[in-house]
Amino acid sequence: MKIIKKTHKAEYRPIDDLVTYSPMPTRSLSMIDPFLFLNHHGFQTYPSPNQGLPFGPHPHRGMETVTFILEGDIMHSDSTGKNSVIGPGGVQYMTAGKGLIHAEVSSPEFKRKGGDLEILQLWLNLPASKKMIAPNYIGLQKEDIPAFELDKGKVRVQQLFGEWNGVKGAFEGNFPIQMSTIYLDKGGKFEKSIPASENVFFYIVRGELKVNGEGLHMRHLIEFANSGEKIEVEALEESILILGHALPFNEPVVAQGPFVMNTQQQIYEAYQDYQAGGFA
Repeated sequence: MKIIKKTHKAEYRPIDDLVTYSPMPTRSLSMIDPFLFLNHHGFQTYPSPNQGLPFGPHPHRGMETVTFILEGDIMHSDSTGKNSVIGPGGVQYMTAGKGLIHAEVSSPEFKRKGGDLEILQLWLNLPASKKMIAPNYIGLQKEDIPAFELDKGKVRVQQLFGEWNGVKGAFEGNFPIQMSTIYLDKGGKFEKSIPASENVFFYIVRGELKVNGEGLHMRHLIEFANSGEKIEVEALEESILILGHALPFNEPVVAQGPFVMNTQQQIYEAYQDYQAGGFA
């Protein structure tokens, strides 16, 4: 069994009128290599009309984002010409690579009608050898994401990266990674074996779980020691979990604003390139 090293409660960090919690980075946890950053927006209900999400055009370099839309929607547009509106249950995967500018806002319909909103964005690092690859974006609706059931249907898994239970993930990552969104009914159980050499990203979005015998609550990120392989999960109430794992890069990380590189010089170059109009 994997040992739970520490649990990290997400800190409340509102952005304008957007309810936001973040368990990483904090004073107690800088990152879980190669998982860099998580913002958990909502749950909240927007009135009609509203201004929607506040993330207008901004740049990125050297990292990737995985965005989970549980309620509401996101309208994505970027400087490579990609556009989409992704609704509940959908997921966006964006590779910033050498640089792009994108906007993440609510659709005109959501801003007009309002409604429930809960969206999470996870930042993934890119290895040094791929920091400057071409940018890319894929947005998939719920029905386009491979899924399977465990425990007689009490556990439903969206497979995003890698392969589990014979189901290949929706996205092809830029490094070996496994990631799933897991929906559990009360009493639902599953087990997963993860090599001791890999780092685990385990965030409880909603509900309450018993993990390797320990009761754990929503809006907590669970940090595991690099020992043992098995994780046993039981839902004490209806729950949602994001579970990922990958080998650490063990490379220097220099993050400043929207850029994640390996040296301060590379950060300086990123700002220079952006200001000179060099992003896609």
